[in-house]
Amino acid sequence: MRRIAVLNQKGGVGKTTSTVNLAAALAAEGHRTLVLDLDPQAHATLHLGLLPGRSGPSLYDVLTQGMPLEEVRREVAPNLYICGSHIDLAGAELELINMVGRETILRDQLEADTESFEYVLMDCPPSLSILTLNALCAAKEVLIPLQAHFLALHGLSKLLETINLVAKRVNRELRVAGVLLCLYDAGTRLGGEVIEDLDRFFDGRRGAPMPWSDAQVYRTRIRRNIRLAECPSFGQSIFQYAPSSRGAEDYASLAAELQGREPASLWIGSGARAHGSDGAREDAPTARIA
Repeated sequence: MRRIAVLNQKGGVGKTTSTVNLAAALAAEGHRTLVLDLDPQAHATLHLGLLPGRSGPSLYDVLTQGMPLEEVRREVAPNLYICGSHIDLAGAELELINMVGRETILRDQLEADTESFEYVLMDCPPSLSILTLNALCAAKEVLIPLQAHFLALHGLSKLLETINLVAKRVNRELRVAGVLLCLYDAGTRLGGEVIEDLDRFFDGRRGAPMPWSDAQVYRTRIRRNIRLAECPSFGQSIFQYAPSSRGAEDYASLAAELQGREPASLWIGSGARAHGSDGAREDAPTARIA
């Protein structure tokens, strides 16, 4: 079982979109896949066609009442399951504050689960809370969706510090699988410069005793695509809503890359640095990830 936390402390970077549509792509290939919606906003739950509070118990009941995952889990498509969220999760931090072992509740529940899944994808809230800590303790891998701009690079350094702290103290198996560029525009010089910064940062830490020493910048880039923005309002993944769209192509490509295959997409974002208007190579500033 691969347990992957999809995490970025900044909202609006494609975290939920990537969790849901990567899960749908894996399920479409025949892999039993489970989505855990740990965000109190319940966007992944809505994205997969369930109404929070009207579809039975949620992960709130798992974390605060000890309810087994099997009583919360719902099948939403062939091979695709979700344990939904609820706004009550926002209060879980206070309810769990005095509980011993509160950070490992989700991990314990996954290990006790009688069902077998090949992939578990966790949609984390855009904050470093007890919910996020539960995901990091339960996961073995972290996938970081990121937009190609420089403020995002500075936020990445803080996120990596948190992951490193969890790996040292609570979950020694935790590692960063990679960074996924979302809302990507290949027509801008900025995108290429950000990719070069990321490549330089991770390549400079190969073999280091850090959870991101083997991390990659995925070759697949998730392009801006209006269909990806539309499909949540229909409670469908991109593969149900617009299976021929660029969004479906990109997430199918990511699923292939995650499994070690060549990306399925015919379009793979270039990491080459853009050139100036005169055709000359322009050097980007360094040390943006600090």
